[in-house]
Amino acid sequence: MTRQKRSRHRLKRAVAPYLYLSPSLLIIGLLMLLPMVTVIGYSFQNSAVLRRDPSFAGLKHYQAIFDDPVFWASLWHTLYFTCMSVVFHMTIGMIFALMLNSDRINPTLRNILRVLYILPWLFTAVIIAVIWRLLLEPNGVVNSVLMQMGIIGSKVEWFSSPETALHAVTFANIWAGYPLFMVSLLAGLQGIPKDFYEAADIDGAKAYQKLIFITIPQLMPIIISISLLDFIWTMQVFPLIWITTGGGPIYSTEVLSTYTYKLAFSSYNLSQASASAVVILLISLGLTLFYIRYQKAR
Repeated sequence: MTRQKRSRHRLKRAVAPYLYLSPSLLIIGLLMLLPMVTVIGYSFQNSAVLRRDPSFAGLKHYQAIFDDPVFWASLWHTLYFTCMSVVFHMTIGMIFALMLNSDRINPTLRNILRVLYILPWLFTAVIIAVIWRLLLEPNGVVNSVLMQMGIIGSKVEWFSSPETALHAVTFANIWAGYPLFMVSLLAGLQGIPKDFYEAADIDGAKAYQKLIFITIPQLMPIIISISLLDFIWTMQVFPLIWITTGGGPIYSTEVLSTYTYKLAFSSYNLSQASASAVVILLISLGLTLFYIRYQKAR
C-alpha cells in the first residue's frame, strides 16, 4: 500500500464515526439546539416574535424578571415543590421496594401489591390532576375522612387556600412519582448478594444495622442517579400544577414553568418569557452537568 493510500485509509477511518452519528446529530441540532438558541436570542430582544425587526435590549428583560417579586416567589415554590417531591419519592419508594423484596410477604399478596403500588405511574398528569381535585375538593373524600377521624374540625379548601394549595399540589405530585424510585430500588435490592446478609446474620447484626450498613450503601449509586434525574424532571412539571391550581390562588402555587407560560401566553411578553426560560435552562443545565460528572466519576 502506497503512502497516499495509507493516508486516505486513515482519513476514512477517522471520518467514519462522525458519518454514523450525523443523522442523530442533525436531528438533535434541529429539534433541540436550534430552539434553545432561538429562545436565548429572543431574551435579548424587544418585542420578540411580535415585530419583524425587534431591537436589541441587552439584559433588560433579565433585569425585569429579577425585579419581579412573583419570579422569586415562583423560584421558592419550585424549590419547595421539587425538594419535597424528591425526598418523599425516595422515602416512599424505598419503603415499598423493601416491602416487595421481603420474603415474609406471601408471593400472591406481593404480586397484588406490586400492581397496586405501580398504578400511579400508569396515569397521565391530566388524570392525576382530576383524581386529586375530586378527592381534595371541600365535599370530597379526604375532608370527609379527616373530619370523621377528628383531625380537622371543618372543611378545608385544599387547592383554593393560599396556606394549603402548595402542599396539596406537592402531595399529588409525590403520589404520582414514587413508582420510579420503587421500581429502580427494587431492581437494585434484587441485585445485592445474599452472602452479605448471611455474613451479617452470623455476626448477629439486627435488621436496622443491615439496612444502614449493607442495603443503603449498595443502593447509593441508584439513589443518587435517580434523585438527580427526578430533581431535573420535577423542576419542569407543568400540567399537574396548571390543571389543579393554575399557579393560584394569589400566586401561592406559582412555579417557574407556570410563571413563564403566563408571561408568554397571557401577557404576550415573549421577551421576558424567553429570559425566564433561559433561567430555567441554566438551572437544569447546572444539575445535568453535575449528574454527568457524577456518572463519569463512578
